[in-house]
Amino acid sequence: MGVMEKIAAKPKAATKVAKVDKKSLPLDRILKMDCIEAMRSLPDACVDMVFADPPYNLQLGGDLQRPDGSQVDAVDDDWDKFDNFAAYDKFTAEWLAEARRILKPDGTLWVIGSYHNIFRVGATLQDQGFWILNDIIWRKSNPMPNFKGTRFTNAHETLIWAAKSEKARYTFHYRSMKTLNDELQMRSDWVIPICGGKERLKLNGTKAHPTQKPEALLYRILLACTNPGDVVLDPFFRNRHHRRGGQAPSAALDRLRA
Repeated sequence: MGVMEKIAAKPKAATKVAKVDKKSLPLDRILKMDCIEAMRSLPDACVDMVFADPPYNLQLGGDLQRPDGSQVDAVDDDWDKFDNFAAYDKFTAEWLAEARRILKPDGTLWVIGSYHNIFRVGATLQDQGFWILNDIIWRKSNPMPNFKGTRFTNAHETLIWAAKSEKARYTFHYRSMKTLNDELQMRSDWVIPICGGKERLKLNGTKAHPTQKPEALLYRILLACTNPGDVVLDPFFRNRHHRRGGQAPSAALDRLRA
């Protein structure tokens, strides 16, 4: 499933809804189970933000090799394999429906994806009533080259930032973003390197997860769109054995707490 995190403690003014006692929520915990079933176990309107890094459905065929003959550590895990687009769309509709249900009226959804899936996810979330606020281009300053030389280098991923409804009073810290960007308005294209060095998590010398997201990316999202005391849910925490793996903003949350 994922991880729910509480960021310090300062209440936020929001639309009146039935209040959920935070003590009843599994905060600061990884729920090791099917992500959709786990979300179904949570009460309505209990989360301030959902950050989702769902399977990309890459549809990779065969091994990818570098010019020197070494093999690229690509995404070939079972959690990223779907029988067809219809199966992927059904999965997307199910998890988005639960994410929408558990979001508070003024909560927001962030979804990240590649060209393989983000347009399908975007259409589905609009069909369900989400209101897109921005699409953010994460431009990788150090992308993986296109080794075959048959396409442009795939140097970015797309994030969709959406409110639960058009009239939601969502959180956006404009001033903080401007300060972070040398007193210029923060643009919707963010140049951030992919994970490397000590930030890249490894198990027995190999990548713990093939699509680990950089802390700087998560830090910017949380700083821009959450308040102290908010509850953040990542339904695709790095769990490679249940639907479906990703990784959570734990390190970025620790940075915000510091």
